[in-house]
Amino acid sequence: MTKAKILESIKKQFGKKIKKVFDKSERRVYIDIDKKDLKDIANFIFKDLKARFNIASGVDTPKQIEILYHFSFDELSLVVSIRTFVDKGNCQIDSLAPTIKATGWIEREIHELLGVDFKGHPDLRPLLLPDDWPKDKFPLRRDFKL
Repeated sequence: MTKAKILESIKKQFGKKIKKVFDKSERRVYIDIDKKDLKDIANFIFKDLKARFNIASGVDTPKQIEILYHFSFDELSLVVSIRTFVDKGNCQIDSLAPTIKATGWIEREIHELLGVDFKGHPDLRPLLLPDDWPKDKFPLRRDFKL
């Protein structure tokens, strides 16, 4: 499968659910979506297009938390990243861990360090911080102070 066919398949399957496609380079594509469409689009890329889940990342932007799930098409040296945002006041999004097991640990890390509540995650207990760390303090948030 080619990069063009991959992008065509995603656009054909999800149409208007795709807010924006940013074709950054020959090997990197970002697809902006609404958080309510995350599970469907991620599962399509992972299961139907046979991409490998690479990693997820979270960033505290001035207004929202940006969450990216990165999928690799190794035979093409192509990474397709699904990007969505959650409001800081209602910092929830559906977890991919029930269907893409490899997302479990990184969702735990994003939960712990940025305060994102991954709905449906089977195990959001702390992963990195000490057991006595305050539950409402997120060290990767812009407003965090020691």
